Amino acid sequence: MRYAELAGLYTELEKTTLKTLKTRLVSDFLKRTPDELLNVVPYLVLGKVFPDWDERELGVGEKLLMKAVSTATGISEREIENSVKDTGDLGESVALALKRKKQRSFFSQPLTIKRVYETFVKVAEVSGSGSQEKKLKYLANIFMDAEPTEGKYLARTVLGTMRTGVAEGLMRDAIASAFGVRAELVERAYMLTSDFGYVARTAKERGDEGLEMVEIQVGKPIRPMLAQVAASVKEALGEMGGKAAFEIKYDGARVQVHKDSDRVTIYSRRLENVTRSIPDTVEAVKEAIKADSTIVEGELVAVGEDGRPRPFQYVLRRFRRKYNIDEMIKKIPLELNLFDVLYAEGKGTIDLQFAERRKILESTVHENGSVKLAKQLVTDEPNEAEKFYHEALELGHEGLMAKRLDAVYEPGNRGKKWLKIKPTMEDLDLVIIGAEWGEGRRAHVLGSFLIAAYDPEQGRFLPVGKVGSGFTDEDLLEFTKTLKPLIVHEEGKYVEIEPKIVIEVTYQEIQRSPKYQSGFALRFPRYVAMREDKSPEEADTLERIAQLYDFQEKFKAKR
Repeated sequence: MRYAELAGLYTELEKTTLKTLKTRLVSDFLKRTPDELLNVVPYLVLGKVFPDWDERELGVGEKLLMKAVSTATGISEREIENSVKDTGDLGESVALALKRKKQRSFFSQPLTIKRVYETFVKVAEVSGSGSQEKKLKYLANIFMDAEPTEGKYLARTVLGTMRTGVAEGLMRDAIASAFGVRAELVERAYMLTSDFGYVARTAKERGDEGLEMVEIQVGKPIRPMLAQVAASVKEALGEMGGKAAFEIKYDGARVQVHKDSDRVTIYSRRLENVTRSIPDTVEAVKEAIKADSTIVEGELVAVGEDGRPRPFQYVLRRFRRKYNIDEMIKKIPLELNLFDVLYAEGKGTIDLQFAERRKILESTVHENGSVKLAKQLVTDEPNEAEKFYHEALELGHEGLMAKRLDAVYEPGNRGKKWLKIKPTMEDLDLVIIGAEWGEGRRAHVLGSFLIAAYDPEQGRFLPVGKVGSGFTDEDLLEFTKTLKPLIVHEEGKYVEIEPKIVIEVTYQEIQRSPKYQSGFALRFPRYVAMREDKSPEEADTLERIAQLYDFQEKFKAKR
């Protein structure tokens, strides 16, 4: 299958904002995709090369990409760089460079999807001395044979800046339409495996029956179950039917631990493989969990010298570290607090009640200094739970989680079977979709940001406010550097940003607003932190904001 066909799909997707038309375009493309490419095409359509949980990454920045295009075309890197200033998009500038190509290969041949994917694999897997030169060579070879439109989308795929508006929900619907299967079964299979390639192949080869038989696989992360908010311990007990399991809500990074014999793999909440950055936790897990095959879930907490928890950003610093890891282990020791088991000794456990899963977890984990069971209290007494709540806060934790004892684990679902109890209104994780250049001494940096909630039904991000406070000068410089490659359109001081970056925002209250399409606006929003552990699709949803608004109004009425 020619890569030009995929480039044609990208082009058509960019022309429309209609979700129904995008779904049909992707569905039709999947129908004609050869079986041997179904593993990879869904991710290429999404603008990726590998699933998020695959530890391989291309590791190619703009400079190396421009050098590869320069090598392939004979156009200087400076010319390409100047072109980007005019087009605002390196992909468009690559297309222009290919149109002006000064050199042709006698052995040029049309690009295929297979060749492009295999080249990307080589780029991702090369390592050691001379790896940058090899990456350059691999990329230059495919750009030599690329037509301008192909080069545009090759560049965007390499940089992760595809702008076709295809999100996970749309891919789910496209797979269901392409192979005549039920969308809810596609959703279930994806929630269990986080692998659209596997799901698409299963849907085509085995239909609904095959999707119904999809099971949890050690080594492929499961989409995490999510929680809603309760105003108080008393309200949580009421929602839980009068009795609940209360657990400490740790201020850490949620992780999923897969153990298969001696192999331990750890995934972040965003389902990225963070195993290499936390070898101390890996060894602690091997010591604490003797089971041959299991998947457990917990909260990874950074611990200070006084034994108290440090903010979760410290854990993210550990995740990002690729070099001098031993030094970071000493600076930021970690503690893993496990709260659930999703797979044990050859069988998924998500359909078991939470009380039963907790027993399995307790029999699976032998606590040590770095791996512990989340502290838990099962009670029907509000006063007892309230006391536990205040103990958690005094220890420096965020609050409590309340969990229904009879609840099954529902991957990807945010329901009332788990409730968070915190002393303040919950911060929101929102996506940057626009920004404005600053003024005066900040004229060279982006100074305020349009933030949006996710609408999963439409696959869109709807604005809920602008945030311009809470940032240091260093933050703004870093944000400008990160967001510049994601600028889609620029008009005067305002720039439209591709929705890629998630930030945590605090605020005074949520208000109804006719100004924004979402219908809501945050009053006095303030930046708290980057949420590198979350993908845009994991940002807080419009439904979530509506729930918090209702919760806020009920709370006001009680005062």
